[in-house]
Amino acid sequence: MLFIEKIKNKSLKDRVIHFFEQSKDVRPREIEPIVPLERYIDQTLLKPDSTQKQIEQLCSGALEFNFYSVCVQPHFVHLASQLLSGSHTLPITVIGFPLGNNTSDTKVFEAQNAESLGAQEIDMVINLAALKSKDFDFALDDVKKVVESVDLPVKVIVETALLTNEEKIIAAAIVDEADADFIKTSTGFASAGAQIEDIHLFYHLLEDRVAIKASGGIKNRTQALDFLKAGCERLGTSSGPEILVGKTTEGY
Repeated sequence: MLFIEKIKNKSLKDRVIHFFEQSKDVRPREIEPIVPLERYIDQTLLKPDSTQKQIEQLCSGALEFNFYSVCVQPHFVHLASQLLSGSHTLPITVIGFPLGNNTSDTKVFEAQNAESLGAQEIDMVINLAALKSKDFDFALDDVKKVVESVDLPVKVIVETALLTNEEKIIAAAIVDEADADFIKTSTGFASAGAQIEDIHLFYHLLEDRVAIKASGGIKNRTQALDFLKAGCERLGTSSGPEILVGKTTEGY
């Protein structure tokens, strides 16, 4: 792990070293959900060919089922904000999506613009190029700039399908060090989505400091409950209604 010596931020370096020690003894825990299942769900539609009519249907269904939020592309944030106004379902959006390699200034603008349009939470993608290149100081600075630029909860998508186990540990340390609110597993655009073993790892490392959102490939009630019991506080899925009624479906 010689690359750790290249980390200039002492607090991040110490956290990474500590996390590597912690990761040697990951013990799965089983946590019982404390609120109704629908209040863990971010009902999601992020397909590039999404239409206004589909967003209207998405929001209508989310209101019917009382989901925690609706996650849409930035283009549809204002519409979702209007459609969900006065309800308990929040409009949220994605930043630097789906690749994560926008400049930090671009991400900050996107986040602030989304906030001005009515977004109530931000799901940003970590700079995967920096993370894979072992430029961990840059990856941390990128996340911190977004976190500090808005007065909203920020989730950091780390795209676990593209990371080694070591990179997952470092990503968790970066998210923790940046004081983000959530670590999120996936965009839904990679080769795989959320995996239970990654939730166990993140929960073991982050404890109660950073919440966990599982996303990608959650298609039925059994999967949803398994992720919640593993420690997730939010689920990103396009299959919320099917999950609640006990069906299995294809999709994000």
